[in-house]
Amino acid sequence: MLNLFVESVGSRATGTDVIILNKFISTSAILSVNITFRHLDVIILVLKRAISLQFKQISQAYEVLSDAKKRDLYDKGGEQAIKEGGSGGGFGSPMDIFDMFFGGGGRMQRERRGKNVVHQLSVNLEDLYNGATRKLALQKNVICDKCEGRGGKKGAVECCPNCRGTGMQIRIHQIGPGMVQQIQSVCMECQGHGERISPKDRCKSCNGRKIVREKKILEVHIDKGMKDGQKITFHGEGDQEPGLEPGDIIIVLDQKDNTVFTRRGEDLFMCMDIQLVEALCGFQKPISTLDNRTIIITSQPGSIIKHGDIKCVLNEGMPIYRRPYEKGRLIIEFKVNFPESGFLSSDKLSLLEKLLPERKEVEESEEMDQVELLDFDPAQERRRHYNGEAYEDDEHHPRGGVQCQTS
Repeated sequence: MLNLFVESVGSRATGTDVIILNKFISTSAILSVNITFRHLDVIILVLKRAISLQFKQISQAYEVLSDAKKRDLYDKGGEQAIKEGGSGGGFGSPMDIFDMFFGGGGRMQRERRGKNVVHQLSVNLEDLYNGATRKLALQKNVICDKCEGRGGKKGAVECCPNCRGTGMQIRIHQIGPGMVQQIQSVCMECQGHGERISPKDRCKSCNGRKIVREKKILEVHIDKGMKDGQKITFHGEGDQEPGLEPGDIIIVLDQKDNTVFTRRGEDLFMCMDIQLVEALCGFQKPISTLDNRTIIITSQPGSIIKHGDIKCVLNEGMPIYRRPYEKGRLIIEFKVNFPESGFLSSDKLSLLEKLLPERKEVEESEEMDQVELLDFDPAQERRRHYNGEAYEDDEHHPRGGVQCQTS
């Protein structure tokens, strides 16, 4: 009964006494007179407050729509632009009242631009170093050229009677005594389009959808020095839709790992293995660059390279984006490989010892203990640590099992 009353009040401005009397008589067998009129009194109070708020919103909306500058400002930036322009009122958006009466269609109609389409493009480090051109095939929506985006014959498109062209449906739902809730949902009759076309009048090419799928080939130009995650935008190449400006196609570069080089900003980082003799006596090492050149890394005799040392070569890193003739650094970390145990006989070891800097001898005393130096296996240590924790856990929290019954 209450729901019917709310609908009647919302649709008529006169004849309130007759409406209340009719609804009361139809339900007097269920509800007492006092309870019925208490509920009606609460609903009328709620409606009065809602109408007062809506009147204020209507006044604000009229103020926006009647002023060409404010209307243009709202179309470009919405409610936030109006507030920043000095007309914020504290009653919510001045256009909310129109959204309530017309199903929110006004706001959707102001969205003049379609959605952007994002694609990832896999590239390798060589592409980012040298620059490249890739062709990308994709599917996109385009306006049907057979019906010119109408969806059917001329004059066949009619306004949806269910939602009155807004694409949205509004239901009033009672959630408690004196409390109602407005629920807005997409119109199922027209699927949110606000219009419908008779099946016999629909375009045979797009079946009334106004758009068709089309294959598009894009040429993506990757400039020297571009980075992983960098975006390349094709403006206006997104999906087309009648009444909307097409969005953009955005290509996001996804760099795959390189087996030799790692990029760090404008620098290239690599590890280089050298032998002990090279670390002590010098070396020359060739490096193949990303642009298929070969550079020679030289360490002069007598210049000692220690394990973990880091050196750099200027102007052999990545090209700088939009300044391709400038490059970063090539940074090299050296790993010194030592020979295996027993690689020299005792007499040759004695000879080697004479060539190397003198070692410091330790004077032994009776207070000193001799110990044995063993290899340490990190994997075995982790297993040992895990087993030890499991053992301690068993001591504090014994695992349950099948228990024998005792008499």
